[in-house]
Amino acid sequence: GRGADMAHGPGRCCCCCGETAGGGAERGAAWGLYLRIDRQRLQCLNERREGSGALVFRAWEERGDRAQFVESDDDEELLFNVPFTGSVKLKGVIVMGEDDGTHPAEMRLFRNIPHMSFDDTAREPEQMFSLNRDPTGELEYPTKIARFSNVYHLSIHFPKNFGAETTKIFYIGLKGEWTEAHRHEVTICNYEASANPADHKLEQITPQTHFIS
Repeated sequence: GRGADMAHGPGRCCCCCGETAGGGAERGAAWGLYLRIDRQRLQCLNERREGSGALVFRAWEERGDRAQFVESDDDEELLFNVPFTGSVKLKGVIVMGEDDGTHPAEMRLFRNIPHMSFDDTAREPEQMFSLNRDPTGELEYPTKIARFSNVYHLSIHFPKNFGAETTKIFYIGLKGEWTEAHRHEVTICNYEASANPADHKLEQITPQTHFIS
């Protein structure tokens, strides 16, 4: 009945269903990694308008908002430095642009090289894609998951487009799984270092005293 459907809430089965279902809500949930980006440290190099590169990382359902886009400045190259708030297993990327020469034609992905500059893009990427024009944001480029299973920083380089002077991107979708950064080890060490040895003795003795009495 209806009640059973309701109980199976939206957050229950995001891992498996997103793979098989082409449905809107399910598919949107699969592209939720934009929520795990450390926005304070997100960078887009060669963006014409400062801060516009960050706008392209948003909900899959909002990819059609053409008021939000990034355009390159001096030439057709764009480089995004995308730090995550934990560890990510990246499974796929969507790149959406105009159906014209401003659409990026190639995408190169680098993992875990924070603060990449255009000089750094001379090195070998983890994976490279030839892009098709995708004005609706439907084409998914699957990553080699083994290479992207522990990503805390993703750099996305667009070296060229389909012939225009500048490159324009409306939306970049990132699909995958996120794991919280393990920070608790650090906390424990700090506590040990700052704890007073006398406290420890007390903790060990107190339980035994109870037993004696």
